[in-house]
Parts: sequence; C-alpha cells; structure tokens
Amino acid sequence: MAEEEGPTVELRQRRKLKSSENKESAKEEKIRDTPMPERAPKHVLFQRFAKIFIGCLAAVTSGMMYALYLSAYHERKFWFSNRQELEREITFQGDSAIYYSYYKDMLKAPSFERGVYELTHNNKTVSLKTINAVQQMSLYPELIASVLYQATGSNEIIEPVYFYIGIVFGLQGIYVTALFVTSWLMSGTWLAGMLTVAWFIINRVDTTRIEYSIPLRENWALPYFACQIAALTGYLKSNLNTYGERFCYLLMSASTYTFMMMWEYSHYLLFLQAISLFLLDSFSLEQSEKVHEVYKIYIFSLFLGYLLQFENSALLVSPLLSLVVALMLAKCLQLNVKKGTFIAKIMKVINFYLVCTLTVTLNIIMKMFVPHKENGHMLKFLEVKFGLNMTKNFTMNWLLCQESLQAPSQDFFLRLTQSSLLPFYVLVLIICFLSMMQVIFRRINGKSLKETITLEDGRIGGRPEIIYHVIHTILLGSLAMVIEGLKYLWTPYVCMLAAFGVCSPELWMTLFKWLRLRTVHPVLLALILSMAVPTIIGLSLWKEFFPRLMTELMELQEFYDPDTVELMTWIKRQAPVAAVFAGSPQLMGAIKLCTGWMVTSLPLYNDDDLLKRNENIYQIYSKRSAEDIYKILTSYKANYLIIEDAICNEVGTMRGCRVKDLLDIANGHVVCEEGDKLTYSKYGRFCHEVKINYSPYVNYFTRVYWNRSYFVYKINTVISFQS
Repeated sequence: MAEEEGPTVELRQRRKLKSSENKESAKEEKIRDTPMPERAPKHVLFQRFAKIFIGCLAAVTSGMMYALYLSAYHERKFWFSNRQELEREITFQGDSAIYYSYYKDMLKAPSFERGVYELTHNNKTVSLKTINAVQQMSLYPELIASVLYQATGSNEIIEPVYFYIGIVFGLQGIYVTALFVTSWLMSGTWLAGMLTVAWFIINRVDTTRIEYSIPLRENWALPYFACQIAALTGYLKSNLNTYGERFCYLLMSASTYTFMMMWEYSHYLLFLQAISLFLLDSFSLEQSEKVHEVYKIYIFSLFLGYLLQFENSALLVSPLLSLVVALMLAKCLQLNVKKGTFIAKIMKVINFYLVCTLTVTLNIIMKMFVPHKENGHMLKFLEVKFGLNMTKNFTMNWLLCQESLQAPSQDFFLRLTQSSLLPFYVLVLIICFLSMMQVIFRRINGKSLKETITLEDGRIGGRPEIIYHVIHTILLGSLAMVIEGLKYLWTPYVCMLAAFGVCSPELWMTLFKWLRLRTVHPVLLALILSMAVPTIIGLSLWKEFFPRLMTELMELQEFYDPDTVELMTWIKRQAPVAAVFAGSPQLMGAIKLCTGWMVTSLPLYNDDDLLKRNENIYQIYSKRSAEDIYKILTSYKANYLIIEDAICNEVGTMRGCRVKDLLDIANGHVVCEEGDKLTYSKYGRFCHEVKINYSPYVNYFTRVYWNRSYFVYKINTVISFQS
C-alpha cells in the first residue's frame, strides 16, 4: 500500500506545481500583453513637473503660513512675550498645565535617563500615589520635545516655553499641509488644497482646539493621523506606480505608529478607519491586497506600541486588534468563487457575518485572559448618554454636563453654513455616495466595469480612495452628531472632502451624466466648473473673512488674572516645600505647574482612582459637616485647602450642571423628580460656612490667605474645640 501511495502523492504534487506554473505563465502573458506606456513628450513632462512643483510649494507655504499665523495670534491673545514666566504658565489651563509641568521636570533632570525614571516612578505629584506618568498621560511628546531642546542647543537661543509651543504650532502646519495633499491627490488639482486650507482656517473654532489648549494630546497626534490619511489615499489609488506605492506604504507605517504613541485614544480612531477599509474591501475587489497590507501595519503598530508603552494592555484588548485578527482569519478561510455568481454573493454575506462574530468573540476572549484596567466609567457614561441607564453619580453627571460631550449646538451648523462649507460638503457627499452605491449594485449584479476610469465615464464612486473617504466621513460624522468634542475629528475631513468635490471634474461629470446634459459638451463644462466654482468660492471667502483674520492679528488682547498670580506667589513664598494642597482638579494642575508643590488630585479622567479622588475633594462645595470634610482631606494627607469663589458662588452655567448642584444630587440633598425640592440637611454648604469663622469650622481649618477669588485654609493637625 505504501509503495502504491507514493506515485499518487507525487502525481498530486506535480498537478499543484503545474497549476502554479500555469498561474505564473498567465501573469507573464498578462504583463507581456499589457502595452508599454509611450514616453511622454518633453513639454508634457515639463508641465507635469511644473504642476507638481507649484503644488508642493503651495502646500508647504500654506502649512508654514498657518503655523506663523497661530504663533502671531497666540502672542496677541496672551501678550506672551511681555509677561513673566509665572504669568505665561498660568495660561496653561487644566490638563495642559500637567503636560507642560512634566516637560519642565524633564529639562530640570540631571540626565535624560534620570528624568524618564522619575516620571515612570513619580511620587511627587499626587499624594499617597506613585504613578507611571509616561504611560498614564502619554508623555512621549514631552520626552521628545525635551530631547530636541537640549540636543539642538536651543537652550542658548530660545526659552523652553517658546520651543515647546513652537513644535506644536509646527505640527499644526504639517496638519494643514497633509489635508492639502489629500485633497490634491483626490481631485488632481492643488486648487482643492488651497480651498481646504482656507476653509480649515476660517472654521478653526470647529476644526481644532489649539487656541484653547496647546499641549492637548490630540494637537500632537492628529497631524500624524492626517499624514497617514494622505499616504493611505495615495496608496489606494489604482494608477500609482511602484515607487509611489512604496513611499506611501512607508509613510503610512511610520505615521500610524507615531499616531498610536502620541494619543491613548488613537486605536479607537484607527478602529473606525479599519471598519472603513473592511467595507471598501467588501465593495471594491481590486484593492483587496492593499487593504490587507494596511491591516498588517495595524498589527505591527499595536504590538510595537504594546512593548514600548510599558506593555500597555489597553492595546491588546482594543477593538482594533480584534477586528484586524478577525479579518485576517476570514481571508484565510475565504474560498475562490467566480465573481458575480449567486454563490459569490452568499459568500460575501457569510464573510461579513463571520468577521463581525469573530471580532466580538476575540475581544471578549482577550478581555478574559489579558489583565487590563478598562475605563469602566467610559462605558457607564455611554449608557447614561444614550438613555440606557440613569445615575446620580457625581462624576457621570459632571461629564454629561461638559459642553464637549453634549450634542452639537445649532451655532456649529450655522458657522459651517455661513462659510459655505456645509452646503458644498452635503452636495459632494450625496453625489459621491450615490455614485458609490451605483457602482456597488452593478458589481453585485455581476456587470463588468472598466478597470481604468476616465473622465468621460462619470463614475467617481468607482475609485477605491473615494469609497474609503465617503465611508470614513460618514462614520466620523455620525459620532460628531452625538458628541460635540468629536467635531474636531470630523470638520477637517469636511473641509478636505468639500474642497476635493468642487474642484474635481469627475464629480461634475458624474452629475451631468445623471442629468443627461446635451446642450453643452459635458466634459468641457465639467472642466470649466471645476475651475470656476472654487475660484468664486475662494474670492467670496477672501472678501468676507480675510479682513476678520487680519483684525484678529492686529488687536491686542490681554489675559489678566492677578488673583491666580497672587495665589501662586504666596504658595511659593509661604507654604512649606513638603505641603500638599487640595482643591478643584483644574486649579491643582496650575499649582503643580507654577509651584511644583504636591497636590491631592489632577484634571485627568482616564483613571478610576483619580476620578474618585476628584469626587471626594469636590465635597468641599457640598452640604457636609466640617468633620466629614476634615476626614476626607486628611485621608489624602492634605495640609492646605483652597476654596474657589467662582465654584462656591457659581450661577452662570446650565441649570442642574453647577458643581454644587451635582454634589447635592449625588449626596441625596436634592430630589430631581420633585422639581428640585431640597431635602433636609442639617449642615450648610461647607464653602460658605467655613468663611464665617465659627465653631466647629475654626477648630479644623485656619484661614491663612485670601483674595477676591481664592480662600486658603491650613488644615489643623491638632484640633482644638475651644469656642
């Protein structure tokens, strides 16, 4: 039997070899049959070179001008160069103050290695808590900035604060340049890039938060994501040559990994991108291999990020990894079936179901076996946000009251409409989406389509990069309609997509083909409109908004906060070095930056322990007894308490969203269902009562400093109950 089996196996191997040889020969024949492109005349090459050169020059110039504009606007807004160091540092508010404080710590460290060690084993920021600040707060931008500042010898030329904000402004210039290039790649004209930049700057209130908070992680990360999208757009193009494809792949790999290192929430954004690519792969069969190459980049970036981010388990249990692994497994199980047949359609549905099921299953399994600190408060927040649950929890209700976590206001849509951005975006999106659906239905029905799309075809929805961008912008837009803070991810996309559409002859040609235009030659009219419409838009934007931008740069604004300056000066002069301060998290961030003193809480919302601390410290504005507040503060080893008059006497915010209102609800001092009827509390509001200086408050707390905005109390270590 063994002797008989040998020839059979050999025969099977020969058949396999023969089939593989046939495939290779078929590929060689296809390559031979493909006509070699004729060499373009010299004048055509010169025109192409001139077009690329002018476009690149315009892209780089746009980025540089935007960075300079941000620098000039920041100087005018804060009068930065004429201020002392303390006054400059006060302009960093909330979590921005924490990020910049660690940059200062790195510069003060005797060596880079020692500085990194102190940040990864940090016990000088939050009392009774040792944290890995680099991992928990994604401080890689600060590490890089400190290295560059010292390695380039900039400490002899420029102050640290100017170097730091200069890097961020430079990255914003790269951000704008990347959006320019993406729109240019999609439309074929750099005029679209110019229009993208114009819309981005005019709508900068809704496209970026750089004006409000410079060191935010998203301001460091999103420029790299924009570069990744630009590289991905070029990579998905059907007519890209080998060298261009390699360049795009390398740029995409580098920018994906860097983006993941800069922002802790980056893998969620890449998850949305992976969904878009999965749907593209389902609808457009031509780019399947390229899409799976992008999946490999995701896996490489995730595991490299896991190793270099101190074995960050959040990356292993991320939905991105589960989805990519599911897609890889589904591809291995996929059968080769003739396109357009009924079986092929059934297999597509089965493959889609398999990917969704595998993704959910893998994510559950990973969470079961990989130890991780999941942000449970995020899931609870989403439940309450979408009405699936109700809570009286202070932290949840406080997050719900934040403007950035609410639905977009009407003013947002009004601003986009006034700049003509929203109407053109809707027009472009509708045309691209309908064209995409038309192409998809034709493929489902098995109709053959031309591989190379020409202008005369009027089929803009057949291009892979257009399908990807349409799906991606719909996903981002859907999220932005629910949470306003996500508009900073979607609105730049809106600028880029709207500019590409009005400048693309293919889009106009697609529209004319549907309208069956016969009076004028549609191709000629499409070419004319692709130049005329953006020119008219550009001139109208210039006339209406350019004077406003110049006025903003001309007028001097002044950030004047003498009370905070006086408070920080008193702390540096009067408080002991080992003192621990308690107060609102936003103020604690400023104290950490301006004085270096230890605090009880931080304005960070990705750690359950810090969130609990924040809620406990906020009790100083509730109706609790002096003894309760004293026990809370001493449990965190606090020596000084700071009461902010703006929070204690808060009147201007949304009804039910003041800090003291939320505390009353959480503590059961207000019953919302009975029309905000106050329930019994035998104690007055602590922040009011402690100012009156009567027993028992004076027994626990001694006022040592006050001004119009702040009241500082020393927490007594020896309690006297004498009246």
